Amino acid sequence: MSIVKLYDFPILGDERGSLVVLDKPSGVPFEIKRVYYLFGTTGGVSRGFHAHKKLHQIAFCISGRCRMVVDDGINKEDFMMDSPSIGIDLPPMLWHEMHDFSADCVLLVVASDEYDEADYIRDYDVFTKASCL
Repeated sequence: MSIVKLYDFPILGDERGSLVVLDKPSGVPFEIKRVYYLFGTTGGVSRGFHAHKKLHQIAFCISGRCRMVVDDGINKEDFMMDSPSIGIDLPPMLWHEMHDFSADCVLLVVASDEYDEADYIRDYDVFTKASCL
């Protein structure tokens, strides 16, 4: 059994192109209060390496591909993100890392709250101790 949920959002559209809707009725389990995206990541660079105490997010690779590693403090899973309609659930207290970005990768993230540096756990040892409580 996976430690995260993958969301497969319906692809809508017509002969003009495709559309994926991200809102509560489409399946996002929280009110979206922040949206951000990563792009232009330098080759060989990895990102993430943190967990959040309270923030809930869903990440989508809307262009290109990257590899997402998630860790709940006991189990680790590795996902290749390469579909614009598949979102990976990043609930609170889940360590996540992004690796192997393609040159055209655009990683879009929707979040349940605004940015708060105090919500981050950036030390893996602190995370594993907190996740085992």
